[in-house]
Amino acid sequence: MHVVLFEDSRVQDLYPITIGRAAFSISVGSMRLLNLTRELGDELELVVRPHLRDVLKEDAPYAWSPEKGARKGPILLINARTAPQASLVDIWKKIVSEPVERGCAVYAGDSLAFALLESAELLPNQEIGPAQLQGLLQDLALPAIDVPFPVTLLERPSDAIRLHMRLINENLESRIATGNYEEIADGLFVPRDVANRPKIGAYFDCDSKAGPIILSENVNIGPFCFIRGPVYVGPNSKVIEHSAIKDYVAISSTCKVGGEVEATTIEPYSNKQHHGFLGHSYLGSWVNLGAGTCNSDLKNSYNEVFLETPAGKFPSRMQFLGCVIGDYSKTAINTSIFTGKTIGACSMAYGFVTTAVPSFVNYARSFGQVTELPVELMALAQERMFVRRSKTQRPCDVKLIRDMYELTRGERQLANEPLSL
Repeated sequence: MHVVLFEDSRVQDLYPITIGRAAFSISVGSMRLLNLTRELGDELELVVRPHLRDVLKEDAPYAWSPEKGARKGPILLINARTAPQASLVDIWKKIVSEPVERGCAVYAGDSLAFALLESAELLPNQEIGPAQLQGLLQDLALPAIDVPFPVTLLERPSDAIRLHMRLINENLESRIATGNYEEIADGLFVPRDVANRPKIGAYFDCDSKAGPIILSENVNIGPFCFIRGPVYVGPNSKVIEHSAIKDYVAISSTCKVGGEVEATTIEPYSNKQHHGFLGHSYLGSWVNLGAGTCNSDLKNSYNEVFLETPAGKFPSRMQFLGCVIGDYSKTAINTSIFTGKTIGACSMAYGFVTTAVPSFVNYARSFGQVTELPVELMALAQERMFVRRSKTQRPCDVKLIRDMYELTRGERQLANEPLSL
């Protein structure tokens, strides 16, 4: 079987999350669709926007390309916006084992969630782009079938938070069932390999009544910490002393997290080391929050929070919603982020964040200043960040920064609007 993860035309609706990452690389409920589909154990092909191809060729050398030979049918195509839910693996396997002539399709609303093609000959034996693939699938007009439960696609950035909270318990239970973990306290799971077990400081307390807690390889938990599940802490991450990590938190690999964190996803290589509250939020990779940075996640009226992006305001279907921060962005000390705000990629925020922040800006709107951040400066900052984490900056990394700058050029035209509280 050949598996194709493909981005569709609505992936841009997930900005700022998807400015510099493919939709299948978004962590939801502690899992990524990319990792979930690799459990199928077959050929994996990644169909993404052009500016992501070079980085993915470096980061995912296992992915199929025409140089590796022809595709082997049947072909399972999965929309990259599909929320990574552990139980989907069984559905995909069932669809493949019960083939329909020519193939079949499963929809989420008016969007294709995944499809099965019985023959590899239905796709051209060459590398194809998202637009070409969508056109081919539309022409095939595959019959729709039902599956045991509704499949959910990410439609707006707030969905990465809302669906994270809905799926994290199921995904953590799947990790426990399929992983090599040992339960060392009620609902607290760590790797069985003693050499890679977490280091847990004195006076640590945990509560797993609402969901399990998984501490991965080489995690470091400082003294006087409290963790209330469901919570996942990824490999090589550190929870700073006197921290409270509680209720639907997923911390990816190689992060440093402190203060109070609730119902939040933090992608790899991001830091929130100091005091301050972060709730019902999503942080991309290589994000750094300065000491005292806090966000609001509840309106004074207790109404539904609308997500504010440079493209407009959108309903979130959430009463609690904090912020969404794109890759490589940072906040200064004591930054206050208002409810439901987005901060674009590669930006720096100071003071009060009362509006959506475009990408590649120094945002100090409460001080009357918003200036563009030069792309050369961001590429240099990327190199310095990589050195701190023993990573080498590659030409494809620099190219991605430059491409992100060009893709978001239109956002920065909004910077001259008057302050809006």
